[in-house]
Amino acid sequence: MTMRDYELGQQIEMAGYPFYAIIQAAMRRADTDNAFKLQQAFPHTRDELWKRYNAPGGRLKDDPPIPQEGAPDDGED
Repeated sequence: MTMRDYELGQQIEMAGYPFYAIIQAAMRRADTDNAFKLQQAFPHTRDELWKRYNAPGGRLKDDPPIPQEGAPDDGED
């Protein structure tokens, strides 16, 4: 790890990205050996990443609908 890697890691942490978003990004960027290690540690995350990668727009059939901007609120809270 370089000092630059460490500093970027701090910036990523401070940005507050969700844990699994970081893991998925690491899987996308990893070399062969590190990708294998990540897949072994996070098999379900790897499976979902692969499914979403191959799905139109990354959306799976079980995903909830995306609320439309300007749509009226359903009143439930």
